Amino acid sequence: MIVLTSVTPIFALIAIGYCAARFRFLTEPAQKGLAEFAFSLAMPALLFRTVATSTGGGVSPLRIWLAYFGSVVAVWLIATAWTRLVLRRPATDAASISMSAAYGNIVMLGIPLCIATFGNAAAAPMAVIIAISTPFMWSLATLHHQWSKREQASNAATLLLGLIKDLARNPLIIAILAGGLWRLSGLPLPSAIDRVASLLGQAGIPSSLVALGVSLAGFAIKGQVPTLASIIVLKLAVMPAIAAVFAYGLGLPPVTAGVVVLFAAMPAGANAYLFAAKVGSAVNSASGAVALGTLLSALTASIIVWYLNAAV
Repeated sequence: MIVLTSVTPIFALIAIGYCAARFRFLTEPAQKGLAEFAFSLAMPALLFRTVATSTGGGVSPLRIWLAYFGSVVAVWLIATAWTRLVLRRPATDAASISMSAAYGNIVMLGIPLCIATFGNAAAAPMAVIIAISTPFMWSLATLHHQWSKREQASNAATLLLGLIKDLARNPLIIAILAGGLWRLSGLPLPSAIDRVASLLGQAGIPSSLVALGVSLAGFAIKGQVPTLASIIVLKLAVMPAIAAVFAYGLGLPPVTAGVVVLFAAMPAGANAYLFAAKVGSAVNSASGAVALGTLLSALTASIIVWYLNAAV
């Protein structure tokens, strides 16, 4: 019952967003405006306030990174080997397939699920992972793709420089850094700032989930069946299992370990598709992984949330 209470509203909001886009209840400008509001204002306000007011938990960021990104690297290597040895696809497809198998939708779906499951205690470990997830994943994927094409390092360096510039303007990253600095200062949030951030933050989760549903209307379940099935299994089953081994093996506290596992269990995010489209490899499979993975995650995430509630 607890699982249904926390998980069902989340996927119901995604379904509402999908239907609103599919049946044209929202115009295209409104869809774009909703997404921009969610990720430029509401979610940054939520992250800033939760990080600024969290107790931190006293867990070393290094252990959290080892647990989460250890599972990322493990799945990446498995996906790369699987692409070449089992799927018999070109080496240039491996980066896109590995990205789809490892890059989870931790912001749009992971944050709401973690907050619904663990409350504000999830703030610190979520911020630690989110802060370097995008630069780490895009850097890894870019270098992997460049290596597979044997292009000069200068090309990869140019792409990485552009990535760094984009991250410096990313509202989510700015909000996490600002919240962390405020918490380190030891000063309480002024009541006016706290109230404004709270009001914006309250809109963050529902608006981001509806925006996720809206975005799914642009994806289709397509791609080669063996490739799509491989990505789905690796992302929704293998990666959270590996993350659990790392998290509990490193002795992370229950809530921190739960965040690591739940983040690892998130379906492929839109960034995986954007990377595939950018390099022109396994685009259909990446699109299918986002659409079908999000649909199936309603079941797999419910199972994992049930397990984590039992463990905590």
